[in-house]
Amino acid sequence: MIDWNAIDTVLLDMDGTLLDLHFDSHFWLEHLPQRYVELHKLDAQHERALRARIIGEQGTLNWYSLAYWSRELGVDVVALKREVQHLIGLRSDALDFLKWLKQAHPRVILATNADRESLALKLPLTGLEGYLDAIVSSADVGFPKEAPEFWFALQDVEPFDPARTLFIDDNPSVLESAREYGIRYLLGIKQPDSQRPERELEDFIALERFAALLPEEMPAISRR
Repeated sequence: MIDWNAIDTVLLDMDGTLLDLHFDSHFWLEHLPQRYVELHKLDAQHERALRARIIGEQGTLNWYSLAYWSRELGVDVVALKREVQHLIGLRSDALDFLKWLKQAHPRVILATNADRESLALKLPLTGLEGYLDAIVSSADVGFPKEAPEFWFALQDVEPFDPARTLFIDDNPSVLESAREYGIRYLLGIKQPDSQRPERELEDFIALERFAALLPEEMPAISRR
């Protein structure tokens, strides 16, 4: 599927790509709304309203900002995330893929919409950091990955050749933004959330397993 000799940089999303999206789906749509009404002694109508409000912020920096939601809701979102942190985990063979990239291939950059508070929670629990050459959060550059400005800002802080870059993300809107910027190799994820059905992407190839990307003999390829 991939000619690895044609790739110098691998950009990887985190939630729904390397990590199972179940944690985030459960937290934002179930746990947070429930705990919000409990803590503020509100009724179920407020729970439904908060769920709709969260969904309404999708694709913006606010959607991904724990500080924003803590401030807006008057709760400690990080503490509430820790209540269900046992749900944080890697997707299927993501670790095998990362190990192969580390020993055999190009610069690996985590390009994520997760803010630094989310990263501080998830990285120690998953061990991702040991397999990455750099981490860039949309909060660092001021634009979500859905926005074209993100890619120009990423280029400024971690230069890469779009024609020799592979980007993997579970979000079709983000993949489309990356394609418009000119990134040549783009792949989606068929089942970002292990507790939800697989889906097909209309405009992008969706991976079932990372193993499909690896050469059969898995030769070590020197870094450029």
